Amino acid sequence: MMPIIIYFALWFFVWCGLCWPISRQDIVIGILASLFTAYMTVDLAAQLDGRKSARKYGVIDNFKRAIWFLCYMAIFLWECVKGNVDVAYRVSHPDLPIRPGIVKVKVDLKSDLGLTFLANSITLTPGTTSVDVDKENGCLYIHWIYVRDEYLRGGMKLPVVAKFENILKRVFE
Repeated sequence: MMPIIIYFALWFFVWCGLCWPISRQDIVIGILASLFTAYMTVDLAAQLDGRKSARKYGVIDNFKRAIWFLCYMAIFLWECVKGNVDVAYRVSHPDLPIRPGIVKVKVDLKSDLGLTFLANSITLTPGTTSVDVDKENGCLYIHWIYVRDEYLRGGMKLPVVAKFENILKRVFE
C-alpha cells in the first residue's frame, strides 16, 4: 500500500507543477489522475526494475527512495538549465565552438529502469544524447556537443553522468 501512496504523491506533485496556478478543478482532476496513474504504474515500475513487486520495500525505504528521486529531479532541472545556457552560448558565439563526438562511458547501474532513466536524462539534457546502452559491458555511448580530450582517452565519466548515476543508484538499486 505504501508504494502506491508514494507514487501518488509524486504524480500529484508533477500534476501540480504542470497546472500551476492551481484551481479547485485542477486539484480534483489531479487527485483522480494521480491515483489512477499510481495504481497503474507501481507494479510496472517494480517489474522494469527487476523485482516482482514494489511492495518488497518497507515504508522507510520507500520514503528514502522518494526523497532521493526528488533530489534527482532538482539536479536534473539544474543540469538542463546549465545545458541550455551552454548550448545557447555555443550557437550564438561567432566561432561556433563545437567539437561533437561520441564518448563511451562506463556505468555502474545494473537495473533496466535505472539505465533507462540515466539514458533518457542524458538525452533530455541539452548538448548530450544517448546513442546506445550496452548493458553487457556496462557502458553508455553518448553523443556530446563538445568532447574534451580527457574524455576521449577514457577512464573519466562526464560530470553530468556521474551526478545522475550516483543518485539513480539510491533510487533504483
